[in-house]
Amino acid sequence: MSTIFDLKIQVQPEHIDVLGHVNNVVYVQWMQDVAAAHIETLGLGLAQYLEFKHAMVAVEHHVQYRKAALESDDVILRTWLDDINALYSFRQYAFYRPKDQSVLFIANTKWACIEIATGRPKRMSPSFTQAYQPISNNLNPMDFSVSYEQISSV
Repeated sequence: MSTIFDLKIQVQPEHIDVLGHVNNVVYVQWMQDVAAAHIETLGLGLAQYLEFKHAMVAVEHHVQYRKAALESDDVILRTWLDDINALYSFRQYAFYRPKDQSVLFIANTKWACIEIATGRPKRMSPSFTQAYQPISNNLNPMDFSVSYEQISSV
């Protein structure tokens, strides 16, 4: 069973758009960054994808921007897995600013398993299905009083 995963970052000048807040595209990049960091801790990073000759690719995102993040803000990028089947895993995200206890962004992604050589759908190997298990129902991923940080800033 996987767990909740936190990645703490600080908003940099290059994340800011002409409106003075984090650009929408940056949030999507952060989704990718925190998901990649999480799978590394699960033992299924890029090296394993290449070894197994199959990988997970994003096929659908749903995002909700709640509040703007600003330059120098400290932000917790949180992710967790909440469902899995033979072809797909489903990942949730919540980005949180501790200084004002604000959830800035929530999202989810449907990830598909593909064969790298062909790009065609492929059933996940047992290594994948074991690592990509949903979190326990006893955990509340929206409780930011609990830290799941495993690595520091990007």
